Amino acid sequence: MAAQAHVETEFPELVRFREEWKEEVRQRRAARQQTESEPPDSQIHRHASPLVGTSQLPPASTTACGSSDLPVQPLSQVDWHNQVAASVSRASLYTSNSESHNSPTLTRAVGIYRSAVQHEQEGRLDEALKLYSQAFRLEHNVDRAYFWEEQRSQQLAIPSSPAGDLVNATFTGKSKANAVQGTTIIKAETKDKYCASGALGKLIANFPAELAFTPEDEREGVALNVIPDELLLNVLCSLDTTAIERFAAVCRKARVLSLDSSIWRDFVYMAYKPPQIPDADSVNAIVKRFNADYRQTYIAQPRLRLDGVYIAVCHYVRRGVSDYAWANSTHLITYHRYLRFFADGTVLSLLANEEHTPQNVIPVLKPSLRMKGFTVGNWQLDGSIVRISDLVRAVSNAFPCDLLTYALHSPHHYPSSRYNFQMSLALQSKPLGRWNRLEILSYESVNVEKGEVVPFVLKHERPFWFSRVKSYPGYH
Repeated sequence: MAAQAHVETEFPELVRFREEWKEEVRQRRAARQQTESEPPDSQIHRHASPLVGTSQLPPASTTACGSSDLPVQPLSQVDWHNQVAASVSRASLYTSNSESHNSPTLTRAVGIYRSAVQHEQEGRLDEALKLYSQAFRLEHNVDRAYFWEEQRSQQLAIPSSPAGDLVNATFTGKSKANAVQGTTIIKAETKDKYCASGALGKLIANFPAELAFTPEDEREGVALNVIPDELLLNVLCSLDTTAIERFAAVCRKARVLSLDSSIWRDFVYMAYKPPQIPDADSVNAIVKRFNADYRQTYIAQPRLRLDGVYIAVCHYVRRGVSDYAWANSTHLITYHRYLRFFADGTVLSLLANEEHTPQNVIPVLKPSLRMKGFTVGNWQLDGSIVRISDLVRAVSNAFPCDLLTYALHSPHHYPSSRYNFQMSLALQSKPLGRWNRLEILSYESVNVEKGEVVPFVLKHERPFWFSRVKSYPGYH
């Protein structure tokens, strides 16, 4: 008691604040009890009516969806005024459908917010952030209005669904899949960022909501279960696609984690740059064509691989000369064609006989190579057609035609020539997603002065097959 008296003497403002707070709590409790005893019509009327005095406490707000406020906690006078203003604003937005449709500002804000959501799903985060800011400047409750419009459109789209099914589909923790423009998006607590389509999407839709790494021996634990999913995703982002797919084949949770959009988004934006595509803006249209499924984009969209070399092994038979009339000699001739592509649009082409094996050629296949049959040109991918142009020989009389003297000269200094060469190849993938086969369609000689084009006869040519080289950088 002495301590309480001392506090009242030393801190009169604290005592006054405490009494005001107690009085406010009593008034709030009385107002809440009075609100619960009134019919719903009177509650809606109270929300729509303007505030007359500052001493009146707000009742529990009720929106058009029928949701009530959380249990009331003590608030200061300024916070209470803010909450009252927000409650009146929300009531004016959602108590009547006609009011929300008749407000041009709100309609425009919802449209901008919807565009921002679409940009975010497509991975264009900068544009999405600008649209979000613009929408919230027009209407600070635009997110609630957008949610209300989406709920209303979904209810109108499925009027025959019973109420019990809607409750189960909305509030149960089971995983579910919604088909959005042909793409199956997994909506669950552990799979809300993962996107899959086709047979893989149908398979993952049947996965349980709670996924974990299970040990081969039940008596032993799994250390990966201790690591958060966010940290595992950072590890997966540092791997290549082959390692990611091998990890995904371990178990269900690994499969779901490997579908995270952040992993495949980086692969898509690193791979699809000019000259892989016409211009840098085309990648957004490509991703949109695959319904923002970055993994499917990386698999199905044609791309030339830069982390290796395309090799064609060609054979033909040549008749030999025999000293005896009763014996015919033939020779099997083998030669190799090499194509190495660079991210800046440069392509290296090499025609070598069987004396120079791939084991000897691949380590030195660089722009600085000087060797007979070596040409350098430019490439561009048009759909699934690879167009190679301006192939010129990188050898002159001053340069020895030796395989081991490639590093003695400037990488991009090539002698002028009256003729250059051009090729057209069809890019194919066997199996799907590898893009490891090039079928030669045409090979032509071009007279630089006259512009005359003379095609070569492709009699012994074979398809190019991709061979990965660890020392080659690939996409970057």
